[in-house]
Amino acid sequence: MKESEPRTTLPSDFIRRMKFYVTTPQPCPYLPDRTERKVFANLAVEDAVNLHDSLTRSGFRRSQSIAYRPACAACQACRSVRIDVRNFEFTRRRRRILSANTDLRRSPREAEATREQFRLLKRYLDTRHSEGGMADMTFRDYVSMVATSPVRTVIFEYRSDQTASGSERPLEAAALTDVLRDGLSMVYSFFNPDRSRRSPGAYLILDHVLLAAELGLPYVYLGYWVRGSAKMNYKTDYRPLEMLDGDDWRQVTDEDLIA
Repeated sequence: MKESEPRTTLPSDFIRRMKFYVTTPQPCPYLPDRTERKVFANLAVEDAVNLHDSLTRSGFRRSQSIAYRPACAACQACRSVRIDVRNFEFTRRRRRILSANTDLRRSPREAEATREQFRLLKRYLDTRHSEGGMADMTFRDYVSMVATSPVRTVIFEYRSDQTASGSERPLEAAALTDVLRDGLSMVYSFFNPDRSRRSPGAYLILDHVLLAAELGLPYVYLGYWVRGSAKMNYKTDYRPLEMLDGDDWRQVTDEDLIA
């Protein structure tokens, strides 16, 4: 553990203030023939911001007003990961991705859902995740996902400036992001599927690395990397990457990537 980094274990006063619950076993959405369980807690309490910061460093993720993390008895495949911003290098490939998306302009908004965002999300889900759990999401569901947050949450909109004069700039991507004391936590992002050749998903992550550096924040939290899950392998493209191992964060090594 780095000397300057707060401990990932929760202080006793935090624990006394919170109640943790465990879900019943459910089919694992990432690995076949396995079940998952989660431990979760309600974030809609006093001092939610500090609680959320501490829980995130302890491997939790936020969904609306709930903080959760895997609690599977016989599996350790899900690992909380974060990008080490200070040591991150923009390789030739990463610079190409940034260059391919120079038409995009990022603008922060309060965590408020719009119909325009929802239309883009539906296009994204229909094209990329038509069989996923969010495929049937309604606008009301989307409003809850975006606006139900007891912590500091921003939705970054990305609009193209390559439009005819006088035309409204189209929304090309969006990223729902929590702003933490030590970094940015990417909750959910989506983009125009017509831009797929420009690697917009990778661009959003790289842009968050740039933003974190501008803000003097050392980390970008990406959620869970699931060893053995092909759809989660993309997260290991952003090394130097740290993962939570017990109570400590350490760098992901080549050996960690062997399923």
